[in-house]
Amino acid sequence: MTSHPYDPGLVSGAGIAALAGAAEAAGFHGFGFTDHPAPPQKWLHAGGHDALDPFVAMTFAAARTTSLRLIPNIVVLPYRNPFVVAKMAATLDLLSEGRFTLAAGAGYLKGEFAALGVDHAEGNDLFDEALEVLKAIWTGDDVSYEGRHFSARGITAHPRPASAPHPPIWIGGNSGRARQRVADFGDGWCPFAASVGLARSARTIPLDTPELLAEALDDLRRRLTVAGREPATVDVQFTNAAGGDPATDEFRTDEHLAGLERLAGIGVTWVQVPLPGDSLGHAVETLQRYGEQIIAAA
Repeated sequence: MTSHPYDPGLVSGAGIAALAGAAEAAGFHGFGFTDHPAPPQKWLHAGGHDALDPFVAMTFAAARTTSLRLIPNIVVLPYRNPFVVAKMAATLDLLSEGRFTLAAGAGYLKGEFAALGVDHAEGNDLFDEALEVLKAIWTGDDVSYEGRHFSARGITAHPRPASAPHPPIWIGGNSGRARQRVADFGDGWCPFAASVGLARSARTIPLDTPELLAEALDDLRRRLTVAGREPATVDVQFTNAAGGDPATDEFRTDEHLAGLERLAGIGVTWVQVPLPGDSLGHAVETLQRYGEQIIAAA
């Protein structure tokens, strides 16, 4: 869902099943939804988009597929108590037989934070404590943790996720702090391809060229090495802008394939492909064409 108002066909159960099935058949490895439970009207009118609940929608997609990995883009951890997120994620991972990746971020929409009763100024600290709680409760029993707004004493939450030791955690964000979180807690980094203008409105750091991404990846590798971790074991997700929009007739496959090769060369392991939000038919067609022209060729 990439627009407001949304196309009704994209939010039906049949629509989600058709999209997820088409993605799997086309050779895609992942599929996901955004997390905006209470977006401000001003943001929607300025280019924002409507959203389904990502956990409910991904569970529906999981039930209609067999190999597609469920990867939200992204779950805003400060919006919810971390034990609630841990339970939702563990359930989805268990029911999908280990196909869930938690891509998570700190969030940026102040109006959404306010609507949910969360202090935006605490977002980064809440995010960090959530990462600690998630790993603890997914892998241990009798867990105690004194949070900023909760006190957990001797908590045990079963059933555990199917993934061992836990579902992969990808950290969103373009900053050095986000990359340090990857080094400390993460199994992957999923930065946001943001121009200067978009970065300003999203309160993040510009990152819209392979050159800027390569510099950031050098920094990430240094941080991972200092933490005693092997950089090659950490996934990196980005968007491939080369060749234009895959949903249009002007899409240039050769340029796109060259862009994929370039991204792989600097360390990107997953590429996010945006889908059109104008109709279910157009989205399915885009998936199929991308599978035929890009995935099969690559």
